[in-house]
Amino acid sequence: MNEPFLSAIPIINKLEASGFQAYFVGGSVRDYLLNRPISDVDIATSATPNEVKEIFSRTVDIGIEHGTVLVLYQNRSYEVTTFRTEGEYQDYRRPKEVSFIRILDDDLKRRDFTMNAIAMDRNGQLIDPFNGQTAIQNKVIQTVGSAKERFQEDALRIMRAVRFVSQLSFAIEEETLQALTKLVPLLKNIAVERIRAEFEKMLVGENGNNAIRILLETQLYAYLPGLKNQKIQLEKVICYPFKGLNKLEMWSLLLFTFLIKDKAVEVFLREWKLPVKEIKEIQQILIYLEKRMEREWSINDLYSAGRNAVSSTEKLYGVLKGHTEEDSLSYWLKIYDELPIKQRNNMDVTGRDIIEWFQSEGGPWLKDTLLKIECAILAGDIQNDKEKIKEWLIRCSQK
Repeated sequence: MNEPFLSAIPIINKLEASGFQAYFVGGSVRDYLLNRPISDVDIATSATPNEVKEIFSRTVDIGIEHGTVLVLYQNRSYEVTTFRTEGEYQDYRRPKEVSFIRILDDDLKRRDFTMNAIAMDRNGQLIDPFNGQTAIQNKVIQTVGSAKERFQEDALRIMRAVRFVSQLSFAIEEETLQALTKLVPLLKNIAVERIRAEFEKMLVGENGNNAIRILLETQLYAYLPGLKNQKIQLEKVICYPFKGLNKLEMWSLLLFTFLIKDKAVEVFLREWKLPVKEIKEIQQILIYLEKRMEREWSINDLYSAGRNAVSSTEKLYGVLKGHTEEDSLSYWLKIYDELPIKQRNNMDVTGRDIIEWFQSEGGPWLKDTLLKIECAILAGDIQNDKEKIKEWLIRCSQK
């Protein structure tokens, strides 16, 4: 056992010392068995939320109605959730009621996939009543119990299954896949924000191509915002070597492939309820990607794009052209890094300086002059030095 489990053992020790059971559960245990990076751990316990709060002095109620308390311990936070069973589900997304229980196996029984229904005690011993280890060894995504029932309980599990195909390079077990295919219309009941979170994780996974292929084969894509009429374009995306692209780059690749441009970009992304900041970043990438597909970078484009947009655009250019060499990316980033200024406020002169030099009131001429200086510095006609800029301006005014 390694970090972050080791740092969390005192939490389990304290719960057990108070007479309760406590185990590591969920994705952290799965990822531990897969030797994947683990960011945080979740703990399940037989203690009720109120009992957890009595044991630990510093807690936060983050989902107490569902049994979850955030325990603050040594500058870290841990989600501690009471063993529970769930009543009848409503709207294919949440249970009408939650009952706290004392039996671990009954808690594991309510989970989505067998690989996520494994518990581990503080000594590293595994409790695996649904053969999750076998599923992991066989690289199979299989529901706990009836696939139909699990997907009808929470239809988001349909997206989670496909997301795990991408992230883990696992295959969906046949019965699970059949139920998924039949029940994809249930996604209409799930909030777009929840679907987007799974979709974005799917896009940046190691095996995103195969996950998109499953979207197509199961007709799942038709129930995702803006994708119903994009079957041919999605088939085209599969052919691109897009592994390694980040979330914004993947959205940009989809939009570029879908031939969605200009104002339609914002309409499409708002349907997915992306944050405004991310929409603007994607729009900027698409502007420069269109230019890059037609010609090489100009100094002015590098400057106006900024390093992040240059990097994303060049990576996408490589994907669309079918090569993954980083020479081109390194070349253009080196040129960008060598620019004498990266933005206007890097200039060693201000509007106030110019007004003082020419003893004139501000006006449109001042904006034009600053732009003229900016272009001259980028072109290498003058150095970014206040005195040299002043001399250059005076000479220009005398011509």
